[in-house]
Amino acid sequence: MFRRIFGPSHEDAADTTERALERAAAGETATVRRIVARLEAMPPEQARLAAASAYILARAAHADASISEEETRLMERELQEHGLVDEAAAVIVIEMAKLQARTVGDTEDFVVTREFRELSTLEQRVDILRACFAIGAENGSISAEEAAVLNQIARELDIEPPVVNAVRAEYHELLSSVQAVRRVAGQPDDAAPGGGGSF
Repeated sequence: MFRRIFGPSHEDAADTTERALERAAAGETATVRRIVARLEAMPPEQARLAAASAYILARAAHADASISEEETRLMERELQEHGLVDEAAAVIVIEMAKLQARTVGDTEDFVVTREFRELSTLEQRVDILRACFAIGAENGSISAEEAAVLNQIARELDIEPPVVNAVRAEYHELLSSVQAVRRVAGQPDDAAPGGGGSF
């Protein structure tokens, strides 16, 4: 099933994800099977878009080498709010993506992000970048490592610099470098994250 969602170029990663999910699903087999059936019923392009979206979100969340429960819930909400999957399927797809990001991240990052670029509209690409910024800012600060990953994602999505700068401006006060300067200057940190979109 995961080979169908992730496509033939990601077969090893898909198989690893499927084995891990099977182990994790012990005791919840009927529920998982119902969710998997819904995923398999999706048009292939929509399934790939959902999987690629989840992977990019997990990539942003894993930029600091960990993915918190709060980031996980936020990723699940992002998929649901953009109409890609329902709540139950979002949980499964995000868990798949988290496992991928942790186990095969570096080798898959570019390929999956470029695949999302090919499947998506410009509006969807900007929206997922904004969602990645929201995930990076979830704990109140976007670290230098997270900012570097967000910039790389933007480049791989071929989003023009002025558009990237506009999204970044929404989270300016949450950049750790800005917060550090404010602390040195004796000014309080100001948090003003932006809103969501429709990828």
